[in-house]
Amino acid sequence: MSQKIKIYHNPACGTSRNTLELIRNTGQEPEVIEYLKTPPNKAELMTLIEKSGLSVREAIRKNVEPYEKMELAQEHWTDDQLIGFMLEYPILINRPFVVTDLGIKLCRPSELVLDLLSAPQLNAFSKEDGEVIIDQDGYRMK
Repeated sequence: MSQKIKIYHNPACGTSRNTLELIRNTGQEPEVIEYLKTPPNKAELMTLIEKSGLSVREAIRKNVEPYEKMELAQEHWTDDQLIGFMLEYPILINRPFVVTDLGIKLCRPSELVLDLLSAPQLNAFSKEDGEVIIDQDGYRMK
């Protein structure tokens, strides 16, 4: 029985690509939301952050131009202001967020997605960089 899976995906991100392929490797096809093209609204973004157990600051990508340019590391920004910046500049939203019936996670590293999949069929899988996540016998590494 397949479950409903949603991934907030950026195809230019290796972690996001690995996460998507790990989901597909279990025989399931998620709803793929390219969040740079179709950003979440404020309520969706707040739900992703809250349900994943992250703070707003933990959900922000820090190695992108808007972060540095706007000096978002400064402590005086409120969570609401930071959410506003993430909505205005979706590149600031860390990725990939994955939503399933079992919860919501920011899947960094990508293998965290396996915790969100009910009874996944584990086929051998290696990341793009060659790191083995699931061995030939279907066992998770680590």
